[in-house]
Amino acid sequence: MDAATLQMFRDLTEAPGVPGRENVVRDVMRSYIAPFADEIDHDGLGSLIATKKGTPDGPRIVLVAHLDEVGFMVTQITEDGYLKFRTLGGWWAQVMLAQRVQVQTRNGMIEGVIGSVPPHLLTLEQRRKMVEIDDMFIDVGASSRAEAEEYGIRPGDAIVPVMPLTVMKNPKLLMAKAWDNRIGCAVVIEVLKRLQGTEHPNTIHGVATVMEEVGRRGGRTVGQYLQPDLAFSIDVGIAADTPGVGKVQMPTKMGAGPEICLYDAAMIAHTGLRDFVMAVAEEEKIPYQLTTVPGGATDAASLHLIGSGVPSLALSIPARYIHSHASIIHYDDYENLIKLVTALMRRLDQKQVEALRTYE
Repeated sequence: MDAATLQMFRDLTEAPGVPGRENVVRDVMRSYIAPFADEIDHDGLGSLIATKKGTPDGPRIVLVAHLDEVGFMVTQITEDGYLKFRTLGGWWAQVMLAQRVQVQTRNGMIEGVIGSVPPHLLTLEQRRKMVEIDDMFIDVGASSRAEAEEYGIRPGDAIVPVMPLTVMKNPKLLMAKAWDNRIGCAVVIEVLKRLQGTEHPNTIHGVATVMEEVGRRGGRTVGQYLQPDLAFSIDVGIAADTPGVGKVQMPTKMGAGPEICLYDAAMIAHTGLRDFVMAVAEEEKIPYQLTTVPGGATDAASLHLIGSGVPSLALSIPARYIHSHASIIHYDDYENLIKLVTALMRRLDQKQVEALRTYE
């Protein structure tokens, strides 16, 4: 991993970008992908579309990653200056207490922490009970509502987890907030970069969507706008290689290759496209893992229902501890997913895409 890649990871993961407030991370994404695109465009909600042209009249293929990260929104300032909030995206209450956050105000970032009661003041029964999210609050150091308002805080402001990018003792393991899905954004950037100056038989739309974490909204609007022939969602998957995960039907782990999703809560993988991707991976000697995710979905779920239907597939990087303040990925999975997607883009010509879309 070179210094430039590490800096891109840092810029992407540390940028704030909760659903509906992706402007900062969108600017970061644009700065990295624009040099490798022929055109930059946006849909009506703010999803970024970087188009790389190939063979004229070739198929149109979407590579989609999402900009947004799970976070929160201010809903109320109490008389004592504490903030009440709502979650944006799927959170488990047990990973939230005592975690650092920043409130993204019109006057800049305000530091805060999700408050917690010291165990000294809790009964044994209270310690055993999970705190409900509706009962949580954020402490920004204000002594009153008026003081918090003087800081520039108001209902509707975004609240972002705080976690700097950290290279672990094993330098191939990287810990950060928002790997879901800034690592997908990095893959899309790098694929367009590696196709620079080479021929490919299609038009590639490298897309960074908004509001995926709240119902895959950007995937739907981008699909309606672009009307692609094929679509790939580039996202994170779940690394089922830690204590406490329990038994899973298709255990996956970091460092064993990117994941090909057979089934999730909103899409069954297109059989022909799935088989094609697996064949290419095997020919290129790229390791991969098969997975199912019954409790989640990606932008591919929105894209595969566009128009008369778009053959779609979710490809992902195994990650530990997603939808929390700190998740971990393995650099080799990132590199292998780039190799796989780049190989796919070089092989998916009009004839191959027509074969995938023929059912006679």
